[in-house]
Amino acid sequence: MADLGRAQSVERGGGEGASDRVSLDFEGRLLRRRRLVTENGGSLVVDLPETTSLEDGDALVLESGARVAVAAADEPLLQITGPNLPRLAWHIGNRHTPCRIERDRLFIRNDHVLADMLRQLGAEVTPLRAPFSPEGGAYGHGRTMGHDHGGDHGHGHNPHATPHE
Repeated sequence: MADLGRAQSVERGGGEGASDRVSLDFEGRLLRRRRLVTENGGSLVVDLPETTSLEDGDALVLESGARVAVAAADEPLLQITGPNLPRLAWHIGNRHTPCRIERDRLFIRNDHVLADMLRQLGAEVTPLRAPFSPEGGAYGHGRTMGHDHGGDHGHGHNPHATPHE
């Protein structure tokens, strides 16, 4: 296994033309320090100054100047369709669940409790494997960090709670 060295920075959208690639699921793309193995068998140490949410197409920049592309790996997801997507999206968001939003469908990580809830709300829920790149939140690039947004707003902190209807 070739040692590629350290990656101490990220180039947003810089993965095209990179010398190698790592495929990481949604959770794996949130990192600060970790040893990774590339698709070509190279080894690198990611040592970023802060925890960073990497996106499909970003690049880890090695000390040598070489770049390693970041790819979103396939993972178990649920595709959600139905007659009232805004309502379904609200229920997903109310559980602080990352969600990819498209014009005519939503995607979340596979969760049987949420699948049952969504079916009860009239959704068609289809399991599949695909890369997951959910919405990044209202404050810019990446994912929302943490949960504290103040006050008791009546839905608790259990992402698998039953709907409040």
